[in-house]
Amino acid sequence: MRRDRLFLAATLTAVFSADLYFILLPKLRSISQGSGHSCSCGPHNLSLPRQGGLATPRLSNWTSVPPEEGVILEPADAGGSKLERLFADPLYNIQIPVVGPEERLLQVEQLMEYYRKKVSRWERHMKIYSEAAAISNITVTEHEVSFDPDASWLKFHLGINRYALYSRDDPAVPQLLKDMQNMAVISADYTQDEKALKGACDCSQVVKPSGHHLKLALKMRNFAKAMFKPMRQQRDVETPEDFFYFVDFQRHNAEIAAFHLDRILDFRRVPPVAGRLVNVSGEVLQVTHNEDLRAVFFTSPANNTCFFAKCLYVCKTEYAVCGSPDLLEGSLSAYLPGLSIAPRISIPNPWIRSYTFTGREEWEVNPFYCDTIKQMYPYNSGNRLLNIIDMSIFDFLIGNMDRHHYEIFTKFGDEGFLLHLDNARGFGRHSQDEMSILAPLSQCCMIKRSTLLRLQLLVRPEYRLSDVMRESLDADPLRPILTEPHLSALDRRLQKVLRAVQRCIRRLGEDEVITNDFVKSTTGPQTTTEGKKAR
Repeated sequence: MRRDRLFLAATLTAVFSADLYFILLPKLRSISQGSGHSCSCGPHNLSLPRQGGLATPRLSNWTSVPPEEGVILEPADAGGSKLERLFADPLYNIQIPVVGPEERLLQVEQLMEYYRKKVSRWERHMKIYSEAAAISNITVTEHEVSFDPDASWLKFHLGINRYALYSRDDPAVPQLLKDMQNMAVISADYTQDEKALKGACDCSQVVKPSGHHLKLALKMRNFAKAMFKPMRQQRDVETPEDFFYFVDFQRHNAEIAAFHLDRILDFRRVPPVAGRLVNVSGEVLQVTHNEDLRAVFFTSPANNTCFFAKCLYVCKTEYAVCGSPDLLEGSLSAYLPGLSIAPRISIPNPWIRSYTFTGREEWEVNPFYCDTIKQMYPYNSGNRLLNIIDMSIFDFLIGNMDRHHYEIFTKFGDEGFLLHLDNARGFGRHSQDEMSILAPLSQCCMIKRSTLLRLQLLVRPEYRLSDVMRESLDADPLRPILTEPHLSALDRRLQKVLRAVQRCIRRLGEDEVITNDFVKSTTGPQTTTEGKKAR
């Protein structure tokens, strides 16, 4: 009897210990952690009139970078769409000040009048070309065209303002992506920059197989215009280690992925890009009116339709791209409004690289280079330098070393945002993180508060960057756009960006590093809050 009592007592003690260890202690631990580290990005903390911006995150909890490099947090098992939850977060619902007519790039009447003239010019051109083709016994493929004032590409152009190319919830953008994926192509031609090179190249010389990317301007049935960049290499092919960045192939999938990443980072500075299978015979050769373009088409020994660029560096058939036999993957990037109604200027990047095999720029040898830049116009005031740092973070994440210039709309002056154009040299090497791309951040030790908080959000398991990118890219018809090693590289590089900010904060202090940019809570009063610099 006594032995039975001892056995029963031992059993009860073991059960109670198991309950304590596996049930009660984890609950107590989660309660204590929750009370000690409350989230600083809730909707009630987004409006701080005294600081004119977002709430300052706690230094003890401002990043979840793991102690060891390469350690990736496991995703939270919350189910559902991570991308939808991300875009529903208060950080992605911060309103910009009310946009007046002077802060919009274009006015409706101005844009409609411009395109009515272009449509009339197109109709006259087609009439003359059809008559000439009939005389010359040339078959011309004619498509039914119609100018729609409510077309998605016109709405996209009208939505461009001082702060971004499009708003977060602009319905014209997803519709524009669908239109570029499906709408009939009525015309194909060289792009304006390649036309400008006509006569400037010498195809008798030995040339390197890159230079200007083989790209075409495609016009759609409703007069939308998109830049087509064909597939040059398979997704799982890494750029060779011995390649210089300026001789690397350009990749169509990098253009697509860059648009999605730019949207996820909430920059909205990359024009919409969609993937598409293009019939190079029916949708390029048969609809082009440019004899120079017709002349570069040929049929390969494998009976595939191919074409190559005539200028500047790739004027040889061995550098051609070929369909299979006619279908060819490519990216379609929506054109921005024409320069005659929306002028842009191209400005050399202060952190431009040397485009020679041996040269080095000053920023590569002078660790105090940013001190000089801060004294120079237009980087000595306003947001221009902060926008450069945003761009460097974006380029580091995609691995783009080829940002020699950036463009801005002249209407918005010095405070306009930077356009993140031409990202086809990104996503070349997933196994290497080129830290020199982050030089603007690491040398200047400045970052916008809104940028930092969104980066912190994307490192959290419930919003992990690779997961939301994978989900976003799955909407493109050419999926998968990126291989898994490239998606994992995004998480790894994001950790390194946050570590670079941490190092700056340890050295200079949070007030010197984190700058309050203009932001306003959606839950706050409808008044314009101008950002003030913390420097």
